[in-house]
Amino acid sequence: MDEKVTILENIIEEVAVALFEKWAHALPEDQRSEENLKTLSGNALEHTRFVVKAFIEKFNAEAESLKNDSN
Repeated sequence: MDEKVTILENIIEEVAVALFEKWAHALPEDQRSEENLKTLSGNALEHTRFVVKAFIEKFNAEAESLKNDSN
């Protein structure tokens, strides 16, 4: 079954992959086990979702404030 992926979800996944790659390259070679990389991958997605959600909430709050100030 194909699921529709929203543009935002796609962006989040792409950013999470980029964050994972940054973290993975910074990880010392002797710590690059499959388990550690899997953990980093999950953490990258979780952190990306957190940051994007926080950004959207703050952005929307500011937009609402500006909208209310102009009325």
